[in-house]
Amino acid sequence: MKRTAICFATLALLSTAASAEQWRVRTLVPGSAFHGVHGLAVDAGGRLLAGSVVGQAIYEVAKGKAKTLVPPPQGMADDIAIAPDGTMAWTAYLIGDVYSKKGDGPIRKLASGLPGINSLAYRADGRLYATQVFLGDALYEIDTNGVQAPRKIMENMGGLNGFEIGKDGKLYGPLWFKGQIVRVDLDAAKIDVLAEGLKVPAAVNLNSKGEIFAIDTKAGELVRIDPATRQKKVVAKLKTGLDNLAIDRNDRIFVSNMVDNSIEEVNPKTGRARTLISGKLAIPGGLAITIVDGRDTLHVADVFAYRQVDGASGRVKTIARMQGDELEYPMSAGASGDRVALSSWFTGTVQLFDARTGKSLSMTHNIKTPHDAVPMPDGSFIVAEYAGGMITQRGGRFGELGRPVATGLVTPLGMAVSGNMAFVTEAVAGQVTRVNIDTGEKAVVARGLNMPEGIALMKDGTLVVAEVGARRLVAIGKDGVAREIAGNLPIGLPAPAGMPPTYTPTGVAVGGSDAIYVTSDADNSILKITKN
Repeated sequence: MKRTAICFATLALLSTAASAEQWRVRTLVPGSAFHGVHGLAVDAGGRLLAGSVVGQAIYEVAKGKAKTLVPPPQGMADDIAIAPDGTMAWTAYLIGDVYSKKGDGPIRKLASGLPGINSLAYRADGRLYATQVFLGDALYEIDTNGVQAPRKIMENMGGLNGFEIGKDGKLYGPLWFKGQIVRVDLDAAKIDVLAEGLKVPAAVNLNSKGEIFAIDTKAGELVRIDPATRQKKVVAKLKTGLDNLAIDRNDRIFVSNMVDNSIEEVNPKTGRARTLISGKLAIPGGLAITIVDGRDTLHVADVFAYRQVDGASGRVKTIARMQGDELEYPMSAGASGDRVALSSWFTGTVQLFDARTGKSLSMTHNIKTPHDAVPMPDGSFIVAEYAGGMITQRGGRFGELGRPVATGLVTPLGMAVSGNMAFVTEAVAGQVTRVNIDTGEKAVVARGLNMPEGIALMKDGTLVVAEVGARRLVAIGKDGVAREIAGNLPIGLPAPAGMPPTYTPTGVAVGGSDAIYVTSDADNSILKITKN
């Protein structure tokens, strides 16, 4: 969302010439099917099903394509389970609901009020069980008629994540926070540890022979556990960021990876993996840019990864991956000099990286919904705190608590910095405000915008803003009038209930030759917009 390495004039010098230009829009990095891929299941007809939380959809995957089966918002699925009678159930992690659907019948809500509802599975007799993880830690039986409240069986287990119920009626699953694979007697509410010493086990499934397979998301491994000897063996070495797995009636193993928007089929005998579907980006949000020797390098907050993209070729390089590296769901990015700031309103963090080496420099927690951050020359960073309606300066001599720069803003989101001036989009208020970083003095420079998010500065000082509510990119000159650069853009992924309307922000950056880059949260692409 930033323009760096050039000192810009103040708003009084802004040009109005941008509106007269003709612009060319092309795709720099192609999109992908999912917005993060999580739960997997194979139904009675042999269809491979995949769920997405951020994308709020359930898909059928076949021949390298993904077809939407249950669209947003009810399709949000962190996990999917198939009942003996063919009913499909799934968990809406962010909103705490459990849904089911049989064939072409209607969608039914079976439970609600369970934040962090994560994994679920059916027993052979049709009873349904589900767990809360991260936003809770409990195991429930879910009424399949949706009449009775969920019955809590156990709690504080250690993060019982993607699990399966075997033919013996026992639950087999991983304890995320304990590095264990366990067997749970659902009737006695008793846990038996089958294996230990995994880094971060994310899911467990059983094949037709009763063999136990687990994925370790931090190690990037598919592991087999012998239930008799309790010995574990690495079957396949994969990438980190694994989320779930499913095994079909022919004992074929499918594994999802949220970082790469991918699903792979793994041969348990050879350990070889065949990619069925994948993407270059996961969910691109905020965008920053550094310019070295006239070459644009884009820094992408990709929710499940931090990536760098070459502005000329579109080549994508992954710097850090969720679960495999120190990273906390980055959603916005800012750059200055040789430092990059990744922020996440979801986790309340700002993380600084060395732009050249990709090394993590620091992580600051407990910030109130940080929706964008920009490194400053003195080693600190300024951050737009969305819910708090303020900009603060933290790190360096200001420490983690920092100092208030400006207050009284309405949902500040994107920032572009020139010297001691920050230009801030106030999304819900529909305006852009100039803030003096030293004094906190504010002045509105553009009004009447429809959900402005990403913002950047061109060489002549013209502001470039992603007006997400209107699905367009605009230039704003000294008169404060928004003039369209490009319209009908694939931006503005709808937010689920209870989430900020900005959800996954649209990023904007301007390169050394005034090329404009825009992230698409709708199709997971990056667009490059240049003058004809």
